[in-house]
Amino acid sequence: MYQLDLSRHYAGKILLRQEILLDEDKLQQLLQKGNFQTIPSINKRNLKYQCERCGNHKQSLFANIPCYKCKSTHRYCRKCIDMGRVLECESMYVWTGEKPKWDHYENPCSWQGKLTIAQQKAANRMVEAIKQEEKELLIWAVCGAGKTEMLFPGITEALKQGKRICMATPRADVVRELLPRMQHAFEDVPIQALYGGSETKEGTAQFLIATTHQLLRYKDAFDLLVIDEVDAFPFHADQSLPYAANRAKKARSTTIYLTATPRKNHVRRMKRKNLPHVFVPIRFHGYPLPIPKKQISFSIKKDLEKNRVPKAFINWMNHRKVPDRQLLIFVPTIKLAKNMIAAFTKLLYSNGWIESENMIASVHADDEEREEKVQQFRNKETTVLVTTTILERGVTFPSVDVAILDAGHIVFDEAALVQIAGRAGRSVDDPTGEVIFFHDGKTNAMEMAIESIKAMNKRGGFSKA
Repeated sequence: MYQLDLSRHYAGKILLRQEILLDEDKLQQLLQKGNFQTIPSINKRNLKYQCERCGNHKQSLFANIPCYKCKSTHRYCRKCIDMGRVLECESMYVWTGEKPKWDHYENPCSWQGKLTIAQQKAANRMVEAIKQEEKELLIWAVCGAGKTEMLFPGITEALKQGKRICMATPRADVVRELLPRMQHAFEDVPIQALYGGSETKEGTAQFLIATTHQLLRYKDAFDLLVIDEVDAFPFHADQSLPYAANRAKKARSTTIYLTATPRKNHVRRMKRKNLPHVFVPIRFHGYPLPIPKKQISFSIKKDLEKNRVPKAFINWMNHRKVPDRQLLIFVPTIKLAKNMIAAFTKLLYSNGWIESENMIASVHADDEEREEKVQQFRNKETTVLVTTTILERGVTFPSVDVAILDAGHIVFDEAALVQIAGRAGRSVDDPTGEVIFFHDGKTNAMEMAIESIKAMNKRGGFSKA
């Protein structure tokens, strides 16, 4: 039993010494028995260093530090320092003992909903990929198609087979969103969430939901790896994250990619027919995606620099079609999210658009209270939320309008704009919603985002959209 507990705790991981919760005598015994093996933390190949945890081989991201144990100077990797220092003179550890045996579930799914025809098609394809142990499958589904629900049959099949599952996503906010939904859908299956600041750190469950950064700790661990929002920052921009994801899965495994806005490399692979995929062009409730409207505001940059609410936004607020909808206001920078909240509060309260000054909040990546504020917005305790792109994807609010201030800013690329627009109209009770791009000159990203949404609607059968 003790051996089994150890295997569940340590198998499939790459660990620093301080991450192994055993005293030194016990660790040495396990090393002698061949249950643990050491590997170099930093290797030198062709006069270049490489971190064996994150794969970093950019020499500028290594630095020297005095080592008091060795009374010498050694290199460490700055790339993954947030997860604990990888030091040249200290080995990392991998479990080489007994492999854990994961549970087989007969009927693990407790979800009582019903998939649409389009969702069922994607779900069936995923089940087939898992049964056949296909290497990879991409599910391309428009925002609001119900990607999470499409996963339930595939996850069910994996659990029936006693497979280990990880659902990874680039952002911690999405992990927090997914955890209760998966716990509700699989009530009898232990599920753990791993992200910076998460309550649990062990990662011992058969079913994990984690940020893609957490995959840096895993090797040959998962039979089914689902990468949600595979196109999202930072996954597509940080080479260490695809490196970690590829290493975290077993040699015989299936990887499912989920995206509403595939990047060029995936589109290219799909066109060349070397990436199996299934396309879901319609939202679960059967209504089209809201098409954003462009609203010119020549003074918008100057207004925002002076923390003033642009007149174009005020005019839109005066003529909103459904003024009692909640409102998401996207701004391009953390500074604006912090600085504009006072101006928005004064404007909205003085005009009677919010009932009290407590009905508006702002969130951004540096906000330690953002989880609580997002939940308050979800509970309709607040009416307006000013946000950066941290809420561009992976979060669902049933009835919102969306305004993007300075939509021509470089941070709002095509994928971001499509995802932000996808926050509107996600409920069957309110399947529409306004999406407004406030700008001082249209950009290619804005035009391409609108054309992309129209194309998705057309493929979904909405020819007049």
